Amino acid sequence: MITALAILLIVNAAWNAIVWPQFYRRVSRDERARDALGKPTKFLVVHAVLIAISLAIALASLIAAIAALAGAW
Repeated sequence: MITALAILLIVNAAWNAIVWPQFYRRVSRDERARDALGKPTKFLVVHAVLIAISLAIALASLIAAIAALAGAW
């Protein structure tokens, strides 16, 4: 059962690592991402924070999966 859960955590981490950077590229190119002076808007900042949190959770999932597979739990 631990192996199945570890695989699920690894798939979760991989999915987040693939999807969120692509989403950030799209958000950063959006016309709402910068104001007339070229400064980042709240739209960009909020999305960047959400993406950073998602990637941190993905990293935590990967670390937990490795620890589970290594027998640390």
